[in-house]
Amino acid sequence: MMNRRDLGKLAGSAAAVAALQRLTAARAVAQADATPPAEGGTIGMLLFPGITLMDLVGPQMYFAVAPGRTTQLIWRTREPVVSDTGVPVMPTATFDEVPEELEVLFIPGGLQGTGPILEDPEVLEFVASRGEKAKYVTSVCTGSLILGAAGLLHGYKATSHWAYRDLLPLVGAEPVEERFVEDRNRFTGGGVTSGIDFGLLLLARLASEEYAQGWQLGSEYDPQPPFQMGTPDQADPMIMAEVMKVLEPRVENCRRILEALPGHGG
Repeated sequence: MMNRRDLGKLAGSAAAVAALQRLTAARAVAQADATPPAEGGTIGMLLFPGITLMDLVGPQMYFAVAPGRTTQLIWRTREPVVSDTGVPVMPTATFDEVPEELEVLFIPGGLQGTGPILEDPEVLEFVASRGEKAKYVTSVCTGSLILGAAGLLHGYKATSHWAYRDLLPLVGAEPVEERFVEDRNRFTGGGVTSGIDFGLLLLARLASEEYAQGWQLGSEYDPQPPFQMGTPDQADPMIMAEVMKVLEPRVENCRRILEALPGHGG
């Protein structure tokens, strides 16, 4: 259950707090015989230079309120990591400090930073070692390519940013054109903003649907974009062409790297 203090921080409104309390109380009565969700465990979220900040922040907002969990932002050092928009993020644990067994391993994407990480054996080794033992192995955007390069998506259905999704077979994954894909304990989100959907769905797994629904309401997540331009099938051809001028060299760089990885050539 959300407490008054947490909801006050989130919603910033006494009325919103009261509404959420009524919602959770009513459903708690209806589900009085249900087994309470298990609590405990560490959620490990990888950082790297050039990370797409929203890939990280969307899920982290909801991971941070998962009951009984500790969320760690992980990098090889504790020095600030600069995102692709120039905002620095402070790691809370190094590769050596984070537990060997994570409840959730989360890998964000980065349209600037993914390529270098795909060629970084230390990072891929860390991702592989934690992914082998994690209860949930997860990603958003091009983070799925990093999971795949670490050998964690072979034989799994997965998604990624739409421009990179066709690269997933290079790491043995089956690409799925969806905003969120769940295959056994692998959870992958599409591009950037899908991390908000992803975070709520994972929160429902870690706590309950009721709990996640309360946080969706409290954070007023009710997307109504000003333009219908969020996917290639909606896009104006001229705008699509301009976007691909930026993305295509990065996609092809990732393709080249993945094709060169041992055992990932198709």
